[in-house]
Amino acid sequence: MKRLSIAAAALLLAGSVLAQGYPAKPIKFVVPFSAGSATDIVARTVGEAMGKSMGQTILVDNKLGAGGTIATAQVAKSEPDGYTVLIHSSGHALNPSLYPNLGYDTLKDLTGVTTLAAIPNVLVVNPAKGWKTQAELITAAKAAPGKFNYASAGIGSGTHLNAEIFRLQAGIDALHVPYKGTPDAMTNVIGGANDWFFAPLASALPLIRDGRLLALSVSTKTRASTLPQVPTSIEAGLPDSDYTLWVGMIVPSGTPAAVVKKLHEEALKALAAPELKERMAKLGADPFTMSPDAFNAYIKSEMDVAARIVKAANLKAQ
Repeated sequence: MKRLSIAAAALLLAGSVLAQGYPAKPIKFVVPFSAGSATDIVARTVGEAMGKSMGQTILVDNKLGAGGTIATAQVAKSEPDGYTVLIHSSGHALNPSLYPNLGYDTLKDLTGVTTLAAIPNVLVVNPAKGWKTQAELITAAKAAPGKFNYASAGIGSGTHLNAEIFRLQAGIDALHVPYKGTPDAMTNVIGGANDWFFAPLASALPLIRDGRLLALSVSTKTRASTLPQVPTSIEAGLPDSDYTLWVGMIVPSGTPAAVVKKLHEEALKALAAPELKERMAKLGADPFTMSPDAFNAYIKSEMDVAARIVKAANLKAQ
């Protein structure tokens, strides 16, 4: 018993010493999606502010593949010292139900620091398709079962889950076309190869404003302040279709509590800065924060919701 106490004390001391000098070198934010995706935009925006405050460079490493599970596995297996941080989206909670062999345990191998942002997804189409409303799109898709297709930023992404919620609520039979990230998905919707996409507003807003994409609805319960003229999917006729894409900060389990606390405090400080709030608002993103314990509980609850949707939609990783 005494030996265990000494060992525990040694671990606490080591963590305390690490935290006192943290950060002593650049921090890496690992992002599972491509540059220009909503998760990437939030990571770079928050990382820039945190880096200035902490006096260290924060590097962004876009590591794509398998719905974010490759990046997540890398972080889960990394040294738990606060220098390798995962910036993931709500797809993090979907992946355990989609991928039977993740190579990591979402709840045991990783721990939340805080959520960072809540971002509406927006149902976008090529204006040339001729649909002016969500209802018109649904009517057209129902008239041609299996003939329409919808894009996502990858299997297991938040954009994928949102699309499945929409499809189930609307009673649509259509083909899912996953891409490596949001920019690729939007490009193919603009080009007409795909019929619709639930794009993160942070990424789609410039394309909506210049007329290359038409917004039919937003996924959240309330309208987006940057697109007040666009109804919610609920207002447009689909009860229980709301969905919020969140972006959060996650580290390997075993990261010293003092380091988690430091990252949490610095993230909240960055998000509270007026200039960052203004930048986020222009992107259609709202600062969204939680304590580490609350975030871990939230991830668990989101996993439960995602599991029910995966079962209802009979989703499988391709």
